[in-house]
Amino acid sequence: MPQKLNIYKNRIAVYYAFRMNIKTILERGVDEVIERDHLEGRLAKGDKLRVKLGIDPTAKDLHLGHTVVLRKMRQFQDLGHQAVLIIGDFTAKVGDPSGKNESRPQLTDEQIKDNLKEYLDQASKVIDIKKTEVRYNSEWLAPGGTPFLLELTSKFTVARSLERDDFQKRLKDNRDISVLEILYPLLQGYDSVAVKADVELGGTDQKFNLLTGRKVQRRYGQAEQDIITSPLIEGLDGVKKMSKSLGNYISLSDSAQDMFNKTMSIPDALMVKYFTLLTDVSDTEISQLENDQLNPSLASQPQLEWKKRLASEIVSLYHGQNAAKQSQAEFENVFSKGKLPEEIPEHKGAGQSIIDVMVESGLSDSRTQAKQLIDQEAVTRNGEKVEWGTLLQPGDVVKVGPRKFLRII
Repeated sequence: MPQKLNIYKNRIAVYYAFRMNIKTILERGVDEVIERDHLEGRLAKGDKLRVKLGIDPTAKDLHLGHTVVLRKMRQFQDLGHQAVLIIGDFTAKVGDPSGKNESRPQLTDEQIKDNLKEYLDQASKVIDIKKTEVRYNSEWLAPGGTPFLLELTSKFTVARSLERDDFQKRLKDNRDISVLEILYPLLQGYDSVAVKADVELGGTDQKFNLLTGRKVQRRYGQAEQDIITSPLIEGLDGVKKMSKSLGNYISLSDSAQDMFNKTMSIPDALMVKYFTLLTDVSDTEISQLENDQLNPSLASQPQLEWKKRLASEIVSLYHGQNAAKQSQAEFENVFSKGKLPEEIPEHKGAGQSIIDVMVESGLSDSRTQAKQLIDQEAVTRNGEKVEWGTLLQPGDVVKVGPRKFLRII
């Protein structure tokens, strides 16, 4: 009898774990589910779903903003569903207009090929790439040529395509909209037809494209995919969407120390969102953080400690727990105790001006920026303020902002 009771208890435990996993997929880090009842029903029945995520290789690095939807894809994988990662090597030439107030520059084949080099390696830090069906949309979009485009575009109207908010804003501002940009949602939608997607993932800025995918599938006689949209995550400035073009991103290719230090620089107001979207920390602990922020006098721990926890969680995911511990120790030495980092890049700049060295070494993008940083007192030499004409000597340590160091040799 005890053995049968244990088997029954185990079955109940497995069932509740299964239901909790479904709840996590549909709720944590989710802005909207279309159609929720339909998708929840299929998940509960145990249907094996084809879950699509498309990424255009418009830059060389994936960043933490990309991991929000990649982590959602991994949750589906962990429940046994088929992940389908589409690399938009064809659509990258067109340019996704989502969230843009002007046309994106078209990329060449060489630029796309160069950007692709590290994509799969970086994506594999989040999803199980060995169990992922990786496809390139040039497989089905490139061979079709004019007949394919004529067939696809004949199924839709310009009026419907121009309904999207991005285009409406640009029309009001008298900004151009290229025919290629109007085509983009249709091409992305056809990706769903080509791979027979049951679910498509994307950020909230992708909603129009994802809904267009449903329409394209319907026009081609397929069942419409369900949709999960995830919130966009703000970058280090705490205001604009994390983006490489804005320089406010944390890259998956960053070293453990850079990843830790950059995370420590985000505004406190972003911590709840970062914990929720970028880590596996429990909802209970995140609620405690929210309470601490609302009632600082009764906080369980200071905000600085919460941020160290956040940085450690993120670094652990991509570099391991040991790297996270070492990064935290280094951060505390440099930023809390005023010590120098153990490893400082070196530059042959003895006898040169501080401005020349900053530009040559990459500490600033231009002489103008270097001068601005000096005027803002964001630059020091051996812990002391500098002027535009300061000359550097061997052994000098230049610090720019809170994170950049350089030793002169």
